[in-house]
Amino acid sequence: MEDWQLEFEWTRIKHLIKDRFNKDSLPDLNAILFLIGIQELGRWKTEFTKEEKQDLMHIAACRLLSFDGYYKFAGRDADGWPHWEVLKPFTQKGVKEQSILLKEKIIQYFNELEHENGGLEEE
Repeated sequence: MEDWQLEFEWTRIKHLIKDRFNKDSLPDLNAILFLIGIQELGRWKTEFTKEEKQDLMHIAACRLLSFDGYYKFAGRDADGWPHWEVLKPFTQKGVKEQSILLKEKIIQYFNELEHENGGLEEE
């Protein structure tokens, strides 16, 4: 994906989430990872502990990196939390490069959701 296309699609996703949740500001990468983690968990509660928030972001990263074969869904535990099996080591070096890869995978994730649901825009 070219730089301009990445920036365009990334901004589109941030605006989509901002509008969906009726927020005043655009979400950052961590907020979007948190939301994907909740989506993958499949349930919402009003308060998550700090550890649960970290776990949700880890779930999101595993789900996103599964697109490239780094992880495979292994199932859910007794409490319904998803678990992932490592298939190959993640070798992406540098914060900037990791951030770009996660943004690309987030765009892919939302594009698939939009395709499955016929769009995520408010009606």
